Amino acid sequence: MKNYVSLKEIQTDILARNTSCYKLVEGYLDNIAQQSDINAFIEVYKSEALEQAIEIDKKIKNRTAGKLAGLIVGIKDNICYKNHHSSAASKMLRGFKSTYSATVVDRLIEEDAIILGRLNCDEFAMGSSNEKSIYGPTKNPINKLYVPGGSSGASAAAVRANFCQLALGTDTGGSIRQPAAFCGVIGLKPTYGLVSRHGLIAFASSFDQIGPLAKSIDDIRIVMNVISGIDEYDSTCIGKKMDLEEIDNDKQKTFAVFKEALNFSGLNKSVKTKFKQTITKLEEKGHIIKYIDLPLLEHLVPTYYILTTAEASSNLSRYDGIKYGYQTKSKSIDELISISRTEGFGKEVQRRILLGTYVLSAGYYDAYYTKAQKIRSLIQSQVKSILSENNYILIPTTPNLPFKIGQKNTNPTQLYYEDVFTVMANLSGHPAVSFPVGEVENGFSASAQLIGEFFSESDLLSCAKKIINN
Repeated sequence: MKNYVSLKEIQTDILARNTSCYKLVEGYLDNIAQQSDINAFIEVYKSEALEQAIEIDKKIKNRTAGKLAGLIVGIKDNICYKNHHSSAASKMLRGFKSTYSATVVDRLIEEDAIILGRLNCDEFAMGSSNEKSIYGPTKNPINKLYVPGGSSGASAAAVRANFCQLALGTDTGGSIRQPAAFCGVIGLKPTYGLVSRHGLIAFASSFDQIGPLAKSIDDIRIVMNVISGIDEYDSTCIGKKMDLEEIDNDKQKTFAVFKEALNFSGLNKSVKTKFKQTITKLEEKGHIIKYIDLPLLEHLVPTYYILTTAEASSNLSRYDGIKYGYQTKSKSIDELISISRTEGFGKEVQRRILLGTYVLSAGYYDAYYTKAQKIRSLIQSQVKSILSENNYILIPTTPNLPFKIGQKNTNPTQLYYEDVFTVMANLSGHPAVSFPVGEVENGFSASAQLIGEFFSESDLLSCAKKIINN
């Protein structure tokens, strides 16, 4: 089937009767079947999606269809969909069916998007390579020997492989932007509080955000207009619905670039070259580049992992083998809880729970958790200060290009440092969008990310679109 770049193209073809929602669903299902070894979709809702397509085609004919008619969407396995399985790619939740839908899913369906199925991910969204899943690793469609990034690796892979037009992922420390970079697509981490987390299986509640991955900035904009905005089920969701209108101004902009990021010892040479070329293009357009210091860069990853593991330790304590989820047979209640959690959680999840429990323990709370919260506060202040003097922060999305499956499994801390450029936006809560800035080697692209003021997604996307198109 045709590899559409945007929903606008799809809707134009539907109106011209060159295709239909039914044909689109059939086409995506064929693509998934032909490349099932990518292992992006762990479940497709074939009959249900085809039935929905028939109904939406009727609505289109009667001119009563919603603004997302023709959009075929995949959702990450940690986003709940009523009467469908949601397992967060964990043995702990295998077989669990949600009794309600996430707010983002309800809002998509209300505007006639079709949910095609659920997508693989790192277990409980803990990972940077999509290898930590009970369903096995997802492969990068560009080169199947390589990882697609994580934890939303399958969301990025599905978009790149043309298995769906758009996918929803979640970003706790870069889990939308890093896989978007590895798969050469666009990914947005919204401002914390712009998109409801109701129906999201929690990893770290003060960091998690749901966001879209797509081939087109325009698709991200229209989907954000639908899924954003205040939700009565999530008291932390305080943002207004994102503006649908594109901000079109050619005024001179100021971009802050961190010296420490450009001089980072682990920065791939090809990524650095493409990033510098992007800076040069911006300067040629009359924009200002300010090179500034960020001494806290080396503290970002440790701070992030101390705080997120602490929150994970608390959030995942509910999976005790009693109320719901995986349960083993045992003679005593203590043994039942211990063995159920040991068998139900994978190694990476166990590692983070143990680390989180450690930093929250009485003897180490002040030494680790309290200190990390203070550093987070400093980071928030610094980012706010930088953005008060500059329009955007511009940094590479990832220091590296994709690596081979299994290459970094023996060293967890090596994987953690894949997030060195992405965690800042989660620590501060600011929005960030990742986009390709040029092909480098083996078909892979280097990517950059823009970080902007709170709730400035509309402006951020407009700027990213201009950089991509120039």
